[in-house]
Amino acid sequence: MQSTARDQSPIPNPQSLLFYKTMNLKITVLAGDGIGPEVTAQAIEVLNAVGAQYGHTISFEHALLGGCAIDATGEALPADTTAKCEAADAVLLGAVGGPKWSDPKAKVRPEQGLLAIRKVLGLFANLRPVKVYDALIDASTLKPDVIRGVDMLIMRELTGGAYFGKPQGRSGEAPNRSAVDTTPYTEAEIARLMRMAFELARGRRKKVTSVDKANVLATSRLWREIAHEVAAEFPDVEIEDVLVDACSMYLIRAPRNYDVIATENLFGDILSDEAAMLAGSMGMLPSASLGGFINRHGFRRGLYEPIHGSAPDIAGKGIANPLATILSAAMMLRWSFGLTAEAAAIEQAVERALSDGLRCKDIASPGTTLLGSTDMGRAVTERLGK
Repeated sequence: MQSTARDQSPIPNPQSLLFYKTMNLKITVLAGDGIGPEVTAQAIEVLNAVGAQYGHTISFEHALLGGCAIDATGEALPADTTAKCEAADAVLLGAVGGPKWSDPKAKVRPEQGLLAIRKVLGLFANLRPVKVYDALIDASTLKPDVIRGVDMLIMRELTGGAYFGKPQGRSGEAPNRSAVDTTPYTEAEIARLMRMAFELARGRRKKVTSVDKANVLATSRLWREIAHEVAAEFPDVEIEDVLVDACSMYLIRAPRNYDVIATENLFGDILSDEAAMLAGSMGMLPSASLGGFINRHGFRRGLYEPIHGSAPDIAGKGIANPLATILSAAMMLRWSFGLTAEAAAIEQAVERALSDGLRCKDIASPGTTLLGSTDMGRAVTERLGK
């Protein structure tokens, strides 16, 4: 029976599942648009392989979200998809959107489905780890001595800010057109994200960077005030405040200074894409979106996806990098099932593939072996447990 209770603890406890020898994992797959079906297919192959290796049973149920859902049903998030996601232990997402559905005057857009499913699942924290692999030092445009050793976690708030604020919209006709977006935040929204940030920092290098625009925005001044109130609960963790424009500069100038970055919805969206370039490509960055709902196994039900988009220019060519989606699947095993050994096995297999010189086009360099999506997924599977 599925639980819809909300957990009051910000961090799941892996010890709670130590009595399990094997598990039954129920995952809903939202492959989405563009390269989404290609990269999720490889993540599924890797999940099946690690499940067989450790004795777990994994069932996948597919559903529509985004542009493909609009084409099939006229809705970006059909009711059937909502039901399947609510019944799952975790959700794996590919990507949504593309030029076919990009008309700014359209009443239904693929991105509406993504925002809606986050709301349905009660997801409020998007975790985006940024790790620079030694094997990919040369894939970045930055100097090796700047990016070597970078290992940060960007935490983006998902429920407030300009993406959801009302009023929102446009009015008037040329030459008198206008538009408005509203950026609301509540104390509760800010506090729960910051509390999770401090909890996670305790298991890392004990430093939280709170990013805002407090010199201009009222919401940012509230953000900073609440961030420091929460910080008082964690005297063993350092807190620093950085304005978002300064942070965008420091991410390029001195990225090793960061451990956990916590920020609002829009800022987090932008900064995490910038940080992807430290790792060499958006094709390398996974993410986990977590909330308060607990699945059958006592862990947070989450949505896991690469941070990249649908890349319609390469869709169907079989060259998309699946590693971000595969690493998202590893995050799923850790966060929604407490399977830390299995998650680590996937992450180590990815690192071995990169160390062996295997690359997709987005991270290729002279002297490396170029692979397509399927072959890269197979390379990771072959290195599991080695």
